Amino acid sequence: MVIRCKAAVAWEPNKPLVIEEIEVAPPQSNEVRIKIVTTALCRTDLYFLSESTTKYTFPMVLGHEAAGIVESVGPGGGNTLFIWTMQRKNIAFDKDFTNQSGI
Repeated sequence: MVIRCKAAVAWEPNKPLVIEEIEVAPPQSNEVRIKIVTTALCRTDLYFLSESTTKYTFPMVLGHEAAGIVESVGPGGGNTLFIWTMQRKNIAFDKDFTNQSGI
């Protein structure tokens, strides 16, 4: 089931973030969906928002320093390490760090 949640969305560089509801699809094979309980913006987020060029894809969801709970698991999904990347997706690794997929 698709869930709706709030996110800090950057629609373009050097503009204020917009807090809005987004839809998050259910996890696919080897993926997990994480319910973020708390998050913060750090210097990296601010760099991509205010100093980066258009080489990065907008819109993007900021706040990669986060703590959360695994909300649902797709087929083959399991133990998870949360890592953020700049392509508007997160990468989930299983316990042995060999199986990866975008979320």
